[in-house]
Amino acid sequence: MDIKHLQYFIEAVNCKSFTRAADRLFITQPTISKMVKNLEEELGVQLFERSRKKLILTDAGQVIYDQAKLIDKAFTNLQQELDELRNLKKGVIRLGLPPIIGTSFFPKMIGAFHKKYPDITFHLAEHGSKRIEEEVASGILHAGVVVLPANEDAFETLPYKEENFRLVLHPEHPFAHRQEIELPELKREPFILFNKDFVLHDRILSACSKAGFQPKVVSESSQWEFIEEMIACGLGAALFPESICQNLSSKVCTLKIVNPSITWKLAVIWKKEQYLPFAAREWLSYTRNQLL
Repeated sequence: MDIKHLQYFIEAVNCKSFTRAADRLFITQPTISKMVKNLEEELGVQLFERSRKKLILTDAGQVIYDQAKLIDKAFTNLQQELDELRNLKKGVIRLGLPPIIGTSFFPKMIGAFHKKYPDITFHLAEHGSKRIEEEVASGILHAGVVVLPANEDAFETLPYKEENFRLVLHPEHPFAHRQEIELPELKREPFILFNKDFVLHDRILSACSKAGFQPKVVSESSQWEFIEEMIACGLGAALFPESICQNLSSKVCTLKIVNPSITWKLAVIWKKEQYLPFAAREWLSYTRNQLL
C-alpha cells in the first residue's frame, strides 16, 4: 500500500463515483477501480457495497475512510513541513557560545541571518569550550564556538579569530601605571580565573607553569562581568582576551602581557559526518562567507 491507494480511495468516496473521481484525478476509471481493488485485497476487507448503483461504504470501508483522511492530512502536512525546511522558511539552530567571546560580533551576525530567514530560530547555549565540544559531539548542539585546538578527528573547524590576552587590574594596583608586564612578575599576585568548564582555565595555568610559577587562585567564575567586579573590589587580577577588555569599565585597567604573551584562537566547530538540518547547514555557509 502506498499513499496513492488511500488518496484514490478517498476521492472515490468523496465523489461517490469511480468515474467522477477518475476525472478529478486525471486518470482513467479502470485505473482507480484497480487501485481500490488492490487496496481491498491488501486489507482483506470489502470497502464498498457492490450491489448499489452509487458507491456506498461498508462498515470496514467507513473505518478505513476515517483513518485514511487522517493519514492523507498527515502526509500533506509532512510535505509542507519538508518544503518549508528545504526553502529555509522555518527551522531551529542549536548553537553553543562561550560567554567570554565578546558581546557584539555573533549577535550581529545572528541578527543579520535572522533578518534574511525570519522564521528560523536560534537556541543558544552559553557554556565553556569544553562543554560545547561535548554537546556538539553528542548532537545536542548543531555547532558551537570553541577555543582551539579541537579534536580534528571529531570536528570540522572554521577558525576565525586570534588575539592576545591582557592583564586586568585595579586602577590603584602598583602595576597599573605600566604599559606592559612580563608574566613571571605575577607569581605573587592573587588570580581570579574562569572556572574549569573553560579551556582558558587550563590555558592560563599552563602558561603560568611554563613561566615558572603556580598562580594563587582566590576565586573562579563563569562570567567575565562578575570577575571584573571582583577586580574592582580589589580581590585580585585576571587575564582577559583583548575583545573582552574593550568592554571593560573604568573601574579596572589593563596591561599588555609579554615574555611570554598568551593567545587564544577561536573557531566554529560542527561534528564530522553528522546530519545537519537545512537551517544549520545554511547558517554554517552564511557564517563561512562572513568570516572568511
